[in-house]
Amino acid sequence: MPHGTLRYATIGAVAPGSGPAALLAALERLGEHVTELRLPLPVAGAEQARRLRREVADQLDDYVLPRLRRLDAPLLAVVGGPTGAGKSTLVNSLVGQRVSASGVLRPTTRSAVLAYHPGDNDWFEEKRVLPGLSRTTASSTDPTALQLVPSEGIPAGLAVLDAPDIDSVVTRNRELATQLLAAADMWLFVTTAARYADAVPCDFLREAVTRGTAVAVVLDRVTPEATEEVRGHLAAMLTENGLGEAPLFVVHETAAYDAMLPPDVIDPMRTWLYSIASDSALRAAVVRHTLDGAVRSLGARVFVLAAAADAQAEATVRLRREVDTAYDGALELVDVASGDGSLLRGEVLARWQEFVGTGELMRALESKVSRLRDRVTAAAKGKPQPGEPLAEALESGVEALVRSAADTAAEQAGAAWAGDPAGAQLLGGDDLRRSSSGLGDATASEIRDWQSGVVELVRNQGQGKRSTARYLAFGVNALGLMVMIVVFAHTGGLVGGEVAVAGGAAALSQKILEAVLGDQAVRSLAETARRDLHARVELLLEGERRRFTDRLEAVGVHDGSGAALRAAVQDVEDAR
Repeated sequence: MPHGTLRYATIGAVAPGSGPAALLAALERLGEHVTELRLPLPVAGAEQARRLRREVADQLDDYVLPRLRRLDAPLLAVVGGPTGAGKSTLVNSLVGQRVSASGVLRPTTRSAVLAYHPGDNDWFEEKRVLPGLSRTTASSTDPTALQLVPSEGIPAGLAVLDAPDIDSVVTRNRELATQLLAAADMWLFVTTAARYADAVPCDFLREAVTRGTAVAVVLDRVTPEATEEVRGHLAAMLTENGLGEAPLFVVHETAAYDAMLPPDVIDPMRTWLYSIASDSALRAAVVRHTLDGAVRSLGARVFVLAAAADAQAEATVRLRREVDTAYDGALELVDVASGDGSLLRGEVLARWQEFVGTGELMRALESKVSRLRDRVTAAAKGKPQPGEPLAEALESGVEALVRSAADTAAEQAGAAWAGDPAGAQLLGGDDLRRSSSGLGDATASEIRDWQSGVVELVRNQGQGKRSTARYLAFGVNALGLMVMIVVFAHTGGLVGGEVAVAGGAAALSQKILEAVLGDQAVRSLAETARRDLHARVELLLEGERRRFTDRLEAVGVHDGSGAALRAAVQDVEDAR
């Protein structure tokens, strides 16, 4: 007789009526959230969380949801344990025929082997249980396959599954063993006198307690003289870990005959297991016990996933903040530099002097602006103004300013990402610490469009004034260029003589514009032109910013995933 008995008569069952439907709906929603969860970034604990996500998703898909939908399905007993424990031999002996390969080569079991009564064929041919595994009736070494073995040696209402080794040297085999044990109504956990105290078997048994799984333990290959000592020690360990009432079967060291245990060895286990299958009330109690334990265990594990989701979201927020800080700063830099007079120097000033038609600008600006205005007006009546070089100089100046700001932002954001494991992964070896190669051409195009827009604004503003002498003296293109000079008017970025020259140029432009169009019109034109320039530069820098942010969007991390998981767990608890 085994040590311990299964006592599940008082276990809280899933309530009949509307309860299972509400619980099923809540669990399905939870499953959707778990499946959709993305954990791509290498933050602390991410790898463990990815494994946990797979485990939770697999248990929901493989066991919890199918079992809750059909509580009357056959009891699934999964035989698991460490390498060389004799699992396949035990399965063959329970069934009464050789259904699973056994031998000395390791690993022996590479794919799952499921033995069940032929009358229960419909339950397992369709993918109601373990839907992720393909079905086959032939022996297979494919870890993604489930070998179906109908056998009259198994009573109706019971299925026995031979799982790969939990400590297999093959990673996929270990993962499959874990997945299969999570899909079980009951574990038949097989270990040996030499291995029962090893860390891996003990960890799995503790996991069974955590998940509320029904467990029976088979202690294999025990020499007769060591039986009492080893059995007593294992029983004490089971009790200490919350499995004191788990049935414990002892199999003495013996030579299996044709991959089968002798009848006197296997009969107690077979009788015990088959009696559960034949007692519908006891079978249902075992199923409900394990199902309830599995559902209860989801909460703590999903909260770990929620915390991992929060960490992913925090990483994306952190990386996005670095990018936004860099490119918001670049936009501010351009705004300031394009309004503080910094652009009114060097080539722009030289072209401005040509534009106003005098080589005595420095001396003239020392006198009253009104006298110079009259002199310029007179000169303007006599010959066309060479405005194109000035427009080109302004275009080049703004282009250089935008490129410099974009390079600074790219360096700042790229360095921050490269120094962050999550950012480095998103960069994928690409160096984004320089602005894009097409930025110069794009900026030049935008500035030309902006200049055309400013001229069009002046043209529209000058309706009704086109016949005046002053309007005719300068023309719409020249007045447009003067508006641009006013936009770049302030002199906070200049020093020495440049201040006087740039300030004088802006003041002269302003006075001429006011004389032609009126002071209110000039203020409106300048403000509209400033806003348009800001919007165009913002668009250019947004394109540069997207080189980073598009990579963040591509990983699919959502800020609300953690909260959604917690809410879904609460819905499950409410439904329970």
